[in-house]
Amino acid sequence: MTRYLLSRFWQSLVLLLLVSVIGFLVLNLMPGGPLSQYTRTPGMTREMLDRIAEQMGLNRPLPVQYADWAWNLVQGDWGKSYRDGRPVLTIIGDHLFATLLLMGVSTFFAIVIGAWMGIRSAVKQGSLFDHSATVIAMVGFSVPTFWLGLIAIFIFSLWLGWLPAGNMYTVGDGSARDIAVHLILPAATLALVSVATWSQYMRTATLDVISQDFVRTARTKGLTPRRVLMKHIVGNAVVPMITLAGMQLPTLLGGALVTETVFTWPGMGRLFLDSLGYQDYPVIMGLLMFSAILVLAGNLLADLAIAFIDPRIRLD
Repeated sequence: MTRYLLSRFWQSLVLLLLVSVIGFLVLNLMPGGPLSQYTRTPGMTREMLDRIAEQMGLNRPLPVQYADWAWNLVQGDWGKSYRDGRPVLTIIGDHLFATLLLMGVSTFFAIVIGAWMGIRSAVKQGSLFDHSATVIAMVGFSVPTFWLGLIAIFIFSLWLGWLPAGNMYTVGDGSARDIAVHLILPAATLALVSVATWSQYMRTATLDVISQDFVRTARTKGLTPRRVLMKHIVGNAVVPMITLAGMQLPTLLGGALVTETVFTWPGMGRLFLDSLGYQDYPVIMGLLMFSAILVLAGNLLADLAIAFIDPRIRLD
């Protein structure tokens, strides 16, 4: 286990290094570069731009800039925002809870509903429910997240007036109930998009387990169908789903970005788009690295969970 963790640690470091180098190069080679937000300021002269570049260390060679940024990152200094001068980690921390809340709630319901649909479809293969669930999954794969969000806003906010159209809470309120009401539409939108993936993967995994010899043996021993399903089929079909959970994290982050934009949810996705518009490069790089760390950590936790649940799997 120790050797495996050390191996994953070094692999993660290499991946983070590649992500940081590519991200740093792409941002600095974009038209205008880091100083583009200053060039739009009325009365800005070339001399003033050169002075700002010297103060910010942007007049040095690009490899030197990257080395300086990476060294500060390792020491815990992720830079300061061009917009308001606040530390990048502080800004990310202010938006982290909103994203984790949205992703956590939507993922929970997506797994529960998707797993139930997948298991029921596999057990009743070829039934009306199976065909209906497959159609629903295909629709879920095809419908863009932003379109589904806009339709939800139109129906439940503008037409019926049941739910708020956006934001995380009502100004002046911010109670748990108020946040929960605002969470319904964005979480449901993100969950519905993910249900299609979970249901189809769970259906495939369940069908694969049903055809195994140990399931037929359990049935011949006289075990009740419910016991065979819950103990032998579901217990083994869940293992691949843990791997899927780790693989789905990048997709969830991407979906959260779109959902947060549609519903003006103040999470990291919304922050990323706002920072792109302002060309706030330190915040963009901070979000890029933070998201990469989350993805790598999610995949590692998924591997550890599989090894804990299934004793046949050894992490060497």
